[in-house]
Amino acid sequence: MKDLVNTIFAKAYGAYFNILALFSKKLAGEKAFTLFSSPRKGNVLPLQAAFLKNAEDIRIEVGGKQIQTYSWTGTKEAVLLLHGWESNSFRWRNLIRFLSDANFAIVAFDAPAHGNSSGGIFNVPLYAECTQHIVKHFNPAYIIGHSVGGMTAVYHQYIYPHNSIQKIVTIGAPSEYYELMEHYQKLVGFNKRVLGSLDDYVQRHFGFGIRDLSTSKFAREIQIAGLLIHDIEDPITPYHNSEKVHANWRNSKLISTRGLGHSMHQDELNQQIIDFLKSKKRANFSA
Repeated sequence: MKDLVNTIFAKAYGAYFNILALFSKKLAGEKAFTLFSSPRKGNVLPLQAAFLKNAEDIRIEVGGKQIQTYSWTGTKEAVLLLHGWESNSFRWRNLIRFLSDANFAIVAFDAPAHGNSSGGIFNVPLYAECTQHIVKHFNPAYIIGHSVGGMTAVYHQYIYPHNSIQKIVTIGAPSEYYELMEHYQKLVGFNKRVLGSLDDYVQRHFGFGIRDLSTSKFAREIQIAGLLIHDIEDPITPYHNSEKVHANWRNSKLISTRGLGHSMHQDELNQQIIDFLKSKKRANFSA
């Protein structure tokens, strides 16, 4: 019943955007993008808060928004963790245990409009901007991103190549922004006119179109080592996304799994991440 109600509401938005575009294409694009960028969940629940309270927490201001960070001490390099859509820093609880046992310092933060961070809008460029502020503050050596957090990690490295990052790990990450938009179009049911107006809105506000934000393209310019982990049967982000990124990222390795889903919390994967972080910093996987 809940899924049916959500579908009805989604289609109602689509019909609204289609009608609005007949009168104001510009406004339809703005409204459609705002809905696309508005998380419905991701707040920190009581059980999650109990785990996160063990970390040192610092709030960092980014563009008028208060970004909540969490850090755990360690004797080795710092690892920065980027969660995905409608999630928060608690999603890393299993990996944090592995990182802590390996003595890595750990930094996580709640993305804008998620967890204990402020704001109501979330998108990849904004997430990357926040990531850069966190990188400047904590100087992590490694970034690990899940889902859109992985997409952001690659995008961040592309636009901010001169930083402290030495390795990137992505888990179940999308690659092509236009594929996300096309899925959104299908889910909501708006027409090509609205999609075009949405593309125009993105172009005006970010300086690129929805087909330009492509981590498979950005990967060609990335020199540091990368580890991509993706399940062949991922029901949320199709496996071909990581295949495309890996094909263009010369110094990357792709770990393919089957039947582990999208969240990827399994111990064996966490251990493989630890092994990758401990390996030679400039390992050339293509050799």
